[in-house]
Amino acid sequence: MTLKLHNTLTGKKDDFIPLDPNRITLYVCGPTVYNFVHIGNARPVVVFDVLYRLLQRLYPQVAYARNITDIDDKIINAAAENGEDISALTERFSAAFLEDMAALNAKTPNIIPKATDHIPEMIQMIETLVEKGHAYEADGQVLFAVESMPDYGKLSGRKLEDMLAGARVEVADYKRHPGDFILWKPSTDEQPGWDSPWGRGRPGWHIECSAMIHKHLGDVIDIHGGGQDLIFPHHENEIAQGCCAHGTDYVRYWMHNGYINIDGEKMSKSLGNFRLVRDLLTQYHGEILRFALVASHYRSPLNFSADVLENAEKGLDTLYYALLGRGETVEPEIGYQLPDNHPVIEALKDDLNTSEAVSALHAIAGELNKADLADKPKLKAELLAAADLLGLLTVEPTAWFQNKNVSEDGLSNEEIDALVAERTQAKKDKNFARADEIREQLTDAGIQLEDTREGTRWSR
Repeated sequence: MTLKLHNTLTGKKDDFIPLDPNRITLYVCGPTVYNFVHIGNARPVVVFDVLYRLLQRLYPQVAYARNITDIDDKIINAAAENGEDISALTERFSAAFLEDMAALNAKTPNIIPKATDHIPEMIQMIETLVEKGHAYEADGQVLFAVESMPDYGKLSGRKLEDMLAGARVEVADYKRHPGDFILWKPSTDEQPGWDSPWGRGRPGWHIECSAMIHKHLGDVIDIHGGGQDLIFPHHENEIAQGCCAHGTDYVRYWMHNGYINIDGEKMSKSLGNFRLVRDLLTQYHGEILRFALVASHYRSPLNFSADVLENAEKGLDTLYYALLGRGETVEPEIGYQLPDNHPVIEALKDDLNTSEAVSALHAIAGELNKADLADKPKLKAELLAAADLLGLLTVEPTAWFQNKNVSEDGLSNEEIDALVAERTQAKKDKNFARADEIREQLTDAGIQLEDTREGTRWSR
């Protein structure tokens, strides 16, 4: 199957045709580092980490950039409230973000550009926009003129006359059009600032991504990802800047993940129902959080709840139980490679259908549970290789269960083997009541029995 991706720009699943099949370019919007990140921030990181893994499987080179916004009014305000130097605050929360995402098994992107390291590139792009008539200076600020771009609003489907609906856009008399957005703004002596042709100041939010993409990935890139909340105005404004500065398409495939709800309500700081990843990691293993994020399709809304996390843990337990086996020592087959048409790969090539991919993992685990000892090494290698595309099953199985009860009744492998042997003998002695009693005991403990010609097999 050809890789298909849902393109927000076209509104449908499109065949992915890269600009250069030898070097895929991927950019994802990263965090504004003024606090610990919440689970909503983590969803795009995990979603596009799966895409990154898939692209690495399909193509020889992937240039993946995920930025860090380390200059923003929220950062300035947070530092002032803490009585803390801005750079100290941003460095602290940048490090915390990377630690939290590593706990979710997210790979480190090739490029992690910081906004403050790219001020000259932003100024240069703003100068280009002014020279081409797409931006203007007013009241000490530089603004992008949305009316200068005939198809402004093409990503979100908004028209100029109604694009303000639901958007936080400052309406000021110095704007030629209410939708014009800030590229550069003045800084007071107390605020961080840089010298520019328009005086000492700092960049607007939108310009940083366009400038960093241009520097690190080129005028036009293959894929740009982020959360659904970024479609308007952030990504719409990125398109305006990139296309008008360089006269190109800017991004060919736009991908956006759905919102996260908390216990059925939209996650919101105003509602106080957001969940910090750092807090969740004190209660759940990072792989459980990751499993919860990949178990449903990335474009669907995700209702994040204790039940979802419990199901994620049970799902992972099932997979790890298959790797653990019934006490036998089985090493995965050395050098095993997933075939190109493997069900997990095919599922991911269909617009990152992670839910179908997870189902395929469980199917492999089921085969592994039933397999003869001779077939287990290959199946174990297959399960590990397939799970790696989703960033799962990275823990040694024994270690996974080290701090958990082996079963709900605390049964160890040896105890299960003893009960199975006792049941076998009870059947030989025609003591069927005791045999049924043992089966019921094991079933209640989450142990499944399968009677075969070779004997009774069990799995968790």
